[in-house]
Amino acid sequence: MLAEIAAKSREITADVLVLGAGMAGLGVALRIAPQAQVAVVAKADLTQGSSLYAQGGVAAVLNEGDSYAAHIEDTLQAGAGLCHADTVEFVVRNGPKAINWLIDQGVDFTRESGQAGTPYHLTREGGHSHRRVIHAADATGRAMETTLESHARNHPNIRIFEHHIAVDLITSRKLGRSGPNRCLGAYVLDMGAGETCVFRARFVILATGGACKVYLYTSNPDTSTGDGIAMAWRAGCRVANMEFVQFHPTCLYHPQAKSFLISEAVRGEGGVLVLPDGTRFMPRHDDRAELAPRDIVARAIDFEMKRGGLDCVYLDISHKPAEFIRSHFPNIYQRCLGLGFDMTRQPIPVVPAAHYTCGGIMTDLKARTDINGLYAVGECAFTGLHGANRLASNSLLECVVFAAAAAADIAAQLAATPPPPENLPPWDESRVSDPDELVVVSHNWDELRHFMWDYVGIVRTTKRLERARHRASLLQEEIREYYSNFRIHSDLVELRNLAVVAELIIRSALARRESRGLHYTRDYPGLDAGPARDTVLVPEQYTDV
Repeated sequence: MLAEIAAKSREITADVLVLGAGMAGLGVALRIAPQAQVAVVAKADLTQGSSLYAQGGVAAVLNEGDSYAAHIEDTLQAGAGLCHADTVEFVVRNGPKAINWLIDQGVDFTRESGQAGTPYHLTREGGHSHRRVIHAADATGRAMETTLESHARNHPNIRIFEHHIAVDLITSRKLGRSGPNRCLGAYVLDMGAGETCVFRARFVILATGGACKVYLYTSNPDTSTGDGIAMAWRAGCRVANMEFVQFHPTCLYHPQAKSFLISEAVRGEGGVLVLPDGTRFMPRHDDRAELAPRDIVARAIDFEMKRGGLDCVYLDISHKPAEFIRSHFPNIYQRCLGLGFDMTRQPIPVVPAAHYTCGGIMTDLKARTDINGLYAVGECAFTGLHGANRLASNSLLECVVFAAAAAADIAAQLAATPPPPENLPPWDESRVSDPDELVVVSHNWDELRHFMWDYVGIVRTTKRLERARHRASLLQEEIREYYSNFRIHSDLVELRNLAVVAELIIRSALARRESRGLHYTRDYPGLDAGPARDTVLVPEQYTDV
């Protein structure tokens, strides 16, 4: 039987395996490709991750009126005492270099006058003391992602595997081999062929993005299912600060909008939040009003909606000239217009939605995880940059800076690192059958996202969290039984990962007995009296399921 399995298992070998194809993944791939053979695995089409949908831009110190010290201080302030100072300084000081690399790749950032040769236009977003967000109109992620995609598709040393989803990491410890634990590759499901392949590599990069699909309402695409975080946890990596989930204050409220994000830059350029009767409410909640950090704005909206029994609030920038709105926010304008809202003439309805995972797989400043040969870059990683709340537009910056750091570290080790063993075991499907009722998966998926939204959302209580932990435990038992008995498919892989991530978020939230940054609990509304501490979770032991 094992011979039959081996014959059916496809094997791919590369120097570097990159799981994820957003800004982090493609950033590593393009930087290391001149020196190594790279395999890039994407769950959908190459660009269909969160990076594509980033609207606002990239924060960096790019003009004389700004300073590293100011950007560092703004980041520390937003992070509510939990940012790692060394990480913040490392990222901020490498910001201009990261932007220049993007410009060298051909990313067409917006200029002041729209003409080549004029200075780049910089906008300001919530929590920033200066205009420092470089952007490509209101579709920065698309401009960056499609530019890097073009280079990746045409690079002779990069092989791209679209519509493939990583199932689990292959490590020496998992295989029972002696010596230090090392990542040797991954099992990857070819969704088109329904075949689970063995990818062998000297180095593996987790660039799988965040986990906000664990919530009912999210600004993220369907690919954001926490795959990298769950795989790293199962492989034995520590994770940290999973309780800090950023809810973006302003997603378009419309049944057909598919959680369309209204960029923070709309508020940065003068948009105000109002109730249905036109009353502005943010000044009652914070002196910075609409320019307060996202956690404050999201909680204020949540409060006003619950207080007034509202389905949504409204974002109004119609007092600005129509041409200004159309030129600064062309994509947002067109999307809203297509749904019946003319933002040059009327307020647009908005609600908060899960947007960014601030916690993740613990790494150092070279993006290295607890397992030799395994790196994590981008939203799936915990670097210490964001603390208890991410400062707007620091995420794309983190992707590019740490992609460079990871690539440099791998390049320094390539010559001395032998290839992975050739006798990696194939994926074993000898004791499973085809699933009989896929409705079980879809039902569990819906249940998970509903109880996470109801019990582990913007405002939490210990009782709600305990309820969520109980439901998550039962759900994981059901998923474990299903996973053990039936042939895998992408929905099951994602559900399994989301259930792990839900548990990590709940456990982290229960462990933090204070309200800090994005974690707000009614049972502990103030800050803890002691020093600020990260919530670090350590796997007790490796489990195959």
